[in-house]
Amino acid sequence: MSRPTVNDIAREAGVSLATVDRVLNARPGVREKTIVRVNEAIARLGYVRDVGAANLARRRSYRLAFVLPDSETAFMRALRGAIESAGALAAYDRTTIAIATVPALDPTATVHAMASLTDVDGVAVMAPETPQARDAIFRLREAGTPVVAIVSDQPNSARARFVGINNLAAGRTAAQLVGRFTAKPDATVMVLAGSMMARDQMERRLGFDEVMLRDFPGMTVLPSLEGRDDSETVARVLPAALAAHPRVEALYAPGAGHRGLVGTLRALERPRRLTVVAHELTPATRAGLEEGLIDAVITQDVGHVARSALRVLRAAIDGTPLDPGQEQIRIEILLRENLPPFG
Repeated sequence: MSRPTVNDIAREAGVSLATVDRVLNARPGVREKTIVRVNEAIARLGYVRDVGAANLARRRSYRLAFVLPDSETAFMRALRGAIESAGALAAYDRTTIAIATVPALDPTATVHAMASLTDVDGVAVMAPETPQARDAIFRLREAGTPVVAIVSDQPNSARARFVGINNLAAGRTAAQLVGRFTAKPDATVMVLAGSMMARDQMERRLGFDEVMLRDFPGMTVLPSLEGRDDSETVARVLPAALAAHPRVEALYAPGAGHRGLVGTLRALERPRRLTVVAHELTPATRAGLEEGLIDAVITQDVGHVARSALRVLRAAIDGTPLDPGQEQIRIEILLRENLPPFG
């Protein structure tokens, strides 16, 4: 049996080919009851649109924008590089990408950047979740521009999807690693975050606390120490915090600023050896693993994040389904023994 065509839809719905085309491409000028009749005909016939062929025929192109913090952490440099690489390949699929950077942890700058995006088809944003950010995402959605949140979710907004690891699960995983690697059941644990304004780090802390309380109730977890994801700040505040808490046996670092972290760990007087679990594989955390200063690193594939964000935006623009398994960003645990080759 041959596949149904637009001619079949027009005949089944009793409308013209031009009307079918307008409905399929969501163009204005079609009455609501006619749209319903065409969609019912599509459902009866089992018509599946070849979006790729349709876009090729119309020479459809995609203009996508990424709004990212201007942080110079190794993770952010790697993420921007992955987006640029994915964008270079996507150019063959008529997709152009622009990256707008805004001051890190500045909700107002993020909102202004999103408001200025008037000539794009889709937006990916990494920003703290604030009422202003939620409003900006809503306005883009109302204008017909889908938005995806990457790395750090905006779950209470009108974003189309989140692309990143499950940060609650990542925090729970970190707690299991810290709890099992630390020898003393009554150890004191320090948490070195970047900022609790960042939802990804807040969720990691929540997941971490959940498992520590449930599975390692004898351990004491201190309030979060914030290093602003900046190595110089971490190098200044972490030694003072460790000196103030000489009984700290373990440290969980859900944020960035890893050069400051590793530099501080190197300077600790032996035999004071901490159990340390950090996030993201960077040159500093790699060195920390190789030197035995860090026990485990929880990381994510930034290339997968970039490619998935492009696929999700294009699917949202075209109204086509996704393969959920393909878009799931996995939590990876690295030890010194399973470090991937450098580069």
